[in-house]
Amino acid sequence: MTVPDQTPREVMSYDVLIVGAGLAGLSCAIRLKQLAQQQQREVSVCVIEKGSEVGAHLLSGAVLEPRALNELFPNWKELGAPLNVPVVHDDFIFLTKKFALPLPNPPTMNNHGNFIISIGRLGKWLAAQAEGLGVEIYAGFAGAEVLYDDNGAVAGVATGDVGIGKDGNPTDRFTRGVELRARQTVFAEGCRGSLTKLVSEKFNLREGVDPQVYGIGIKEIWEVDPAKHHAGHVQHTIGWPVDAKTYGGSFLYHWENNLVSIGFVIGLDYPNPYLSPFEEFQRFKQHPKIRKLLEGGKRISYGARALSEGGMQSIPRLTFPGGLLVGDTAGFMNVPKIKGCHTAMKSGMVAAEALIDALATEGVGEVTNYRKRLEQSWLWPELHSVRNIRPSFHFGLWGGMIYSALDSMVLRGHTPWTLHNHADHDALKPAKDSVKIDYPKPDGVISFDRLSSVFLANVHHEEDQPSHLKLRDPSVAIETNLAVYDSPESRYCPAGVYEIVRDSDGSNPRLQINASNCVHCKTCDIKDPKQNIEWCVPEGGGGPNYQDM
Repeated sequence: MTVPDQTPREVMSYDVLIVGAGLAGLSCAIRLKQLAQQQQREVSVCVIEKGSEVGAHLLSGAVLEPRALNELFPNWKELGAPLNVPVVHDDFIFLTKKFALPLPNPPTMNNHGNFIISIGRLGKWLAAQAEGLGVEIYAGFAGAEVLYDDNGAVAGVATGDVGIGKDGNPTDRFTRGVELRARQTVFAEGCRGSLTKLVSEKFNLREGVDPQVYGIGIKEIWEVDPAKHHAGHVQHTIGWPVDAKTYGGSFLYHWENNLVSIGFVIGLDYPNPYLSPFEEFQRFKQHPKIRKLLEGGKRISYGARALSEGGMQSIPRLTFPGGLLVGDTAGFMNVPKIKGCHTAMKSGMVAAEALIDALATEGVGEVTNYRKRLEQSWLWPELHSVRNIRPSFHFGLWGGMIYSALDSMVLRGHTPWTLHNHADHDALKPAKDSVKIDYPKPDGVISFDRLSSVFLANVHHEEDQPSHLKLRDPSVAIETNLAVYDSPESRYCPAGVYEIVRDSDGSNPRLQINASNCVHCKTCDIKDPKQNIEWCVPEGGGGPNYQDM
């Protein structure tokens, strides 16, 4: 028995459908409703979110530059926005294996006027504001299919069917997905959005731009000894434990209630297939300076996600018939600032301003005015001025640091040239040309294994469903990934999803996919050397259930 395709789906119609309840999508929804109220118009807005609740899949450092929030809600303090810890001190440190050497803080990393926050809490607060304005928000609904009209324009999305068993047949839980149709669909899926990939391919949105490049950020929240906690302290490091060929560094933010957000970001253009971002993070915590802070504390949360690091030269065409892109799914992160929240919010707000005008016309078509409005906003010059910082690290750590210092402190981003990006999946060298990395075993006190970490991410997937991690050609996993690269997916995944299993005599190697562990970071979809792994949405509500990340 197979799912009867002819089974009708319920249809719901709106003026604007927003896919993803992150900061970009929610800011877009709020601004649309604010403008509609000002113009005394009725504009129906729906937001769908694949997480079990708003905030369940939100993860960031996070230090918020409140510029966009100030514009969206000038009275956010009176409204109770969860910005409670202003930054009071910045540190920038170069680490060797045993020592910590202070460096001048780069201008882009000056956090005066910013706040240490939980992006999950801010997302929930924004959702409450949006609902108060009349936005409909449906969490636990995963957009699984892009809908098109007779002319080939995007007409909305369909949510995934629920209750399909591992064998592909309906179970007694089976419920058909819902068609959510709209005059305009806003894709706000975050980094490496699965539906964004589909519309990018259909409309050739990446023609003429650099490949997007990514990092993976791995984060924990610790409750530390009150005597060691300094609310408002921000610390970033570069150097150890990664080598000079690998782009990466740490963040450490002291926020409220003796909590510290600590994490490590590694660029996914690293060449060594034996590198494990998860293990590098665990090793980083053993540095004497870091271990001293964490000793006597308790790890209470864990998570991981990919980041769009390509900058301006990797931003695709942003509009197409029936829809547009906002936030990290488009690539608006300011990498030198290590911030994407304020730019994501601003992109959503600018999109709303372009949409409200377009919706006043009978045939909306493609909202090309969106990009023009972005170019006239503060977002565009901000990203343009830092466009060369991240790609300069293709010259290595020292070359990148020297170039970045000249660019940001002397030239101040006013360069007549643009450096270019290269696809991350092309960067891996064969295992035979690489050096194995001997990672120490976790001590269970400061460093931990993947499975105990995934437990803290509160990951849940319905067990009886098809794997949402698909191999385009299963043979590639053994004939190429194992034979040439020694199965890098078993190391770059921060959740233990991929492992090579063998018979008892060591023969017959095969790739086992533990899809229920997945934290939806998308790293496998990005880094797989032959682009053989495809990340698709599982049933709505699946994945991590982050609290205050």
